[in-house]
Amino acid sequence: MLAEDFGKIEFVRSARARSVRVRILVSGLKITIPQDASEKTAIDFVNSVAPKIRKKQELLRKKETSNPTILTENNVLKTLTFDVKLVRTARKDIYFSLKNSILTIEFPENADEKSDTTQQYFWNGINYFLKKEARRILPDRVKQLAEKYKFRYSGVKIQPSKTRWGSCSRERSINLSQYLLLLPANLVDYVILHELCHTIEMNHGPRFWKLMDEVTNGQSKALRAGLKDYHMPK
Repeated sequence: MLAEDFGKIEFVRSARARSVRVRILVSGLKITIPQDASEKTAIDFVNSVAPKIRKKQELLRKKETSNPTILTENNVLKTLTFDVKLVRTARKDIYFSLKNSILTIEFPENADEKSDTTQQYFWNGINYFLKKEARRILPDRVKQLAEKYKFRYSGVKIQPSKTRWGSCSRERSINLSQYLLLLPANLVDYVILHELCHTIEMNHGPRFWKLMDEVTNGQSKALRAGLKDYHMPK
């Protein structure tokens, strides 16, 4: 196995480096070498530990595949009310701007966009706007659907839940995750109607699903299956 088999190889010389350091990425390797070291020396080192590097790179690729919400310039995130656009710039920090339904995220051109740290910065900003938008539109949509189908509820709370799309308390309080905005409109309505039906039937027995079919025009089974294709960010 040769170093080139790992993808794009980027060399960075550093006056502070005392030895060869290898940063493993999904798309290749970033190799930091001392000023007086040769690239051949770095390649020889990579080849000497190739099995370990390959194993870690495969784990990174599996992690990316299992989490479709990893953001890159080529993986555009669409939400119910805005799209996310990543732009490399000469900035030294990460900047967010929501305008005309586009959330533009400017980030340093030398940053590894797929690293855990960078992804966390991206999602910190996105979460801010998701919460703001969810609070703006979801309570009104609950009200509209409740009035249309004659449901009664005591209130609506928007939460950053990553374990469930929504829930309903025995006091008929509706809890909705801000990540509902990652779903298409018909599935957002499905989740809301699901919780509104729980204001009448607290379990998932036959009467509950009969009620769900009544308010979804017989589409509750198909909508439920469609919801399984979507995942919350990890």
